[in-house]
Amino acid sequence: MPVTYYLLLTTYYFMLNLFKDVEAVIFDVDGVLSPSNVLILENGQLLRQTSTRDGYAIKYAIRSGLKVAIITGGKSEGVIRRYNGLGVMDIFAGVEDKIEAFEDYIYAYDLNPEKIIYVGDDLPDYEVMKKVGIPCCPVDAAEEIKAFSKYISPVKGGFGVARDILEKVMKLNGTWMKTNISISNE
Repeated sequence: MPVTYYLLLTTYYFMLNLFKDVEAVIFDVDGVLSPSNVLILENGQLLRQTSTRDGYAIKYAIRSGLKVAIITGGKSEGVIRRYNGLGVMDIFAGVEDKIEAFEDYIYAYDLNPEKIIYVGDDLPDYEVMKKVGIPCCPVDAAEEIKAFSKYISPVKGGFGVARDILEKVMKLNGTWMKTNISISNE
């Protein structure tokens, strides 16, 4: 086996081991659960698109017992309704201080920051990502975020990055496709 291939394989397995024993996954919205661009209507309303595959994975993860939360600077009622409908009850929207929201969340559930994945894409996520054990990002994240992320998903934000990460976590923990849960892809 060539040395380069061995190093890549070893790095990949080390990275995947990070996803074992994860207690919670926290997502940003813009640039992670939706693409980093927004459509601005004449009335000033901002429209975002999301991946139904991300939605399915989020709903499945929650029903399988994984804690999922959202911390976002955005204030969209549509985003809140969408993710509440998928089972995400811990949504911190309109947040100016993501560290404070993060600390409130881990305190409420007595979570170990080393066992938390935070998925962010840009500078507003930087400080909170430094506080978790497993900072992750989509492939199109800002270079400053990619520089210290322990996992860079090969998927762009808004196009399945949540599915990519949640599926890996659940497969490594034996919960992917193991529960008899009826889940529609709403």
